[in-house]
Amino acid sequence: MKDKVKRLHTICMDGEYQGKDFAHWIIDVFHWIVEVVLRPLEKKGFTLLPKPWVVQRTFGWLNWCRKLSKDYERLPETSDTLIYIAMIRIMVRGLA
Repeated sequence: MKDKVKRLHTICMDGEYQGKDFAHWIIDVFHWIVEVVLRPLEKKGFTLLPKPWVVQRTFGWLNWCRKLSKDYERLPETSDTLIYIAMIRIMVRGLA
């Protein structure tokens, strides 16, 4: 699990989380880059943002898997493995 966190270097945050204290804390403690994704000012209503949409879409796909729709697992390693299995299934279906 620690190896996966080491690979993380950039965190994309929604425009609502513009708190400078939180961003500085992440930079100081974890040495990660914080990128705030803002909605264009001239647009009103719903706007599709490129980076957060990828995360939200992936969570939507994972919720289709019955075991991942609720967190029933006791060990985080088990949930981690189930996420890998679900993503492999999603990618294989995309290739077919």
